[in-house]
Formats: sequence, structure tokens, C-alpha cells
Amino acid sequence: MYDELKQEIVPDFPVKILLIDDNDNNLLSMEVALEKEDYVFFKANSGREALRILLKEEEFSLILLDVRMPVMDGYETAQLISQRDKLKDIPIIFITAHDYEETAVFKGYQAGAVDFVRKPFNAEMLRSKVAVFAELYKKNRLLRQQEEKLQAINNDLKRLNLDLEQRVLDRTIELENLNHQLKAINLSKDKFLSVLSHDLRNPFTALLIASAKLKEEPENLSMAQIRQLSNIVHRTSNRMLVQLNEVIDWAKKQGEKASFNPEKIRLTTGIEESLELLKPNASQKGIKLENKTPKEIFVKADSLMLRSIVQNLVTNAIKYTPQGGSVIINAEQNDCMACVLVEDSGVGMTAEMQKRLFNNNENTSISGTDDEPGTGLGLLLVNDFVALHGGTIDVESAVGKGTTFRFTVPALK
Repeated sequence: MYDELKQEIVPDFPVKILLIDDNDNNLLSMEVALEKEDYVFFKANSGREALRILLKEEEFSLILLDVRMPVMDGYETAQLISQRDKLKDIPIIFITAHDYEETAVFKGYQAGAVDFVRKPFNAEMLRSKVAVFAELYKKNRLLRQQEEKLQAINNDLKRLNLDLEQRVLDRTIELENLNHQLKAINLSKDKFLSVLSHDLRNPFTALLIASAKLKEEPENLSMAQIRQLSNIVHRTSNRMLVQLNEVIDWAKKQGEKASFNPEKIRLTTGIEESLELLKPNASQKGIKLENKTPKEIFVKADSLMLRSIVQNLVTNAIKYTPQGGSVIINAEQNDCMACVLVEDSGVGMTAEMQKRLFNNNENTSISGTDDEPGTGLGLLLVNDFVALHGGTIDVESAVGKGTTFRFTVPALK
């Protein structure tokens, strides 16, 4: 197991040794003394030649350098080597026959030497010293390799950590979105419960009382009473149907995003079609219902949503306008948007009521002037449909002076 581990952690790095001497016999002697080891030799006869080799080749483990050489001696060569960043860490052993006194040794160490070997050298001692530096080189190479691996692992860990953080962030956002959706679903559920437990209970009660009288004692009722009770049944049934449709539309909008299919529509035509179903309600209260929308205005809108917007706003206007009042629909074009106005002569609203109109968390429904019930969901639906068109909606009202709703949809030239 130790051998396997050794093979794994001690790779076979080539040990490259540069031999520098102006005498070929000395070069040969050094090579012969070291040839039994697994070394790769490069040889130079001068300092200049040695520098050329060092600049061309890389990763030298050791330099064996003769001190006494013509033109450029060993000290000068060592100094030039140590001045270069790529070469300064290569250990240099001086091979010398003469300069072995203390002053010369000190000069050699100053020039960059790490050791001295005297000529004629002892082959065993030379092999031993070279082996130490060769092993040191291998271990340094191994250490560098391990550092590079650790750096790579560290970079991978950083990348994985960033990826994990991003995934956690994405998941957190996803959970927050789900939480918002659950809150919206819960709000819709509360609205349903409110409608079923309160808003629909009153009309059901009126419907049951009127139908019970018709069923239990029809022979004791005059024709006028029968007509009155029948009218109550009919009107209440219609109101309940409108409220139920309103709740269903709201549920569809909240549970599954309503399909949005905008098309070119002549605004006055779209509004007139929306008003057809509301004219009987207005007539019943003696309310004047008037469409003053200019014929030249065209909009790009979803026809069903536009109808729902207009019907909800006009229904509210009729509901909160007393007998004999008026509801007028008008429009104007401003640049790329058409602004539709629904103006009534009704009871109006306080500033506090206006603030709560489009609040999902509050039920703003109050009874109409003829005690007409409502769910409080219609304006929320209107607000969502207007937003889908990229438009806005606002209200202007004063108690006793009526109300004007304004909403915008994209206009076409």
C-alpha cells in the first residue's frame, strides 16, 4: 500500500542538470560520475553558452558550474543567472580546484552558489550532493503540483458554492412566489366564503319568502300581490345570477390567468354592446343611460374584458344612483391611449371609501340606493383587466355629487 501511495504522490519528474566547464574532459568526468542516476544532462563550455541553454530550456533541477573559465568566470555567470526571475531559484554548485579559501567561498555564496565541490572531485560525494538537490527539486515540483491541484479544487468549490447559492436563491424566489400565490388563493377563498355566507344569503332569503307566499296561499293573494311577488322573484334571481357570474369571473382570473386576446374595436360599438344588458336595470330605476363615446376612436382591447370593465362600472353607477338620475359614458383620446369616463349623478363616496376601492384585502361592498347587494369583487376584476391592457384606472367622487371613473386602454390611430 505504501508503494502504491508513493507511486501516486511522487511522479516521475525529469531531473535536468546543466554542466558548465571550459574543459570537455571535466564535463565528461561529471557526466560519467552521475550517469547511473536517472538524470538528463545539458553541457556548456562557457558562461554565455550556458545562458543561451538556460533561456531556451526550462525546469532545470541543478547547475554544476566551474569557477575558473575564460572571458566569463563562474562568479559572473552565477550572478547573471541569479538576476533573472526565471533562473534565480535554480541551485548552483561550484566546481573549483583553487578558490576554496574562506574569501572565495563567501564570494561564491554571494554570487548565488548553494554548495562547493573541490577538484578533483570524489564521485561518491558528488553523487550524494546532487541526489540531495534532485530530491529537493522533485519534492518542490510535487508541492507545486499539489498546490495547483488544490487551487483547481478550490476554484471548483467556489464555483460549486456560487452555483449552490444561486440555486438556493432561485428556490427561495420560487418559494416566495408560491407563497404569494397561496396568499392570493387564500384571499379568493375568503372572498368566496364572504359571498356565499353573506352576500348571497340575503337575496336567497328574499327569494324564499316571496316564493313561499306564492306557493302556500296563492288563492288569498290579489293579482297585484302576485305580480309584486313575481317581480321580486324575477329581480332577485337576476341579481343572484349577476353576482354569481361576477364571482365566477373573479375566480377564473385568480385561479388561472385569463386569456388576453386584444383586437381592433370601435370604442363606441364595444361600449354600446356592453350597455345592452344593463338598459333594463337603468330603465327600472328611471335612470338615463347615455353613450356619448366619439365614433372615430378605435382601441386595441380584449372584447370580453372590455365588456366586463364597462358592465361592472356602469352596474355600480346604476346601483348607487337614485331614481331619476343619469349615467353617461364618454371617451377622449390622448396620444396612444383612450380614456373612458363613466360618470353618474349618484350618492358619491367619501375619500376613505375611494382609497379602499381597489384593495384586495378589504371588502368595500355596500348596498345600492334600492338596497341592491354587491360582492365588492367587481372593481377588483376591473382593476386587473385594465392593468392587463397596460392602462390605469382612477376615481373622482364627492358625497352627494356623484362619481366619475376613468380608465385607459391602448388607442389606434
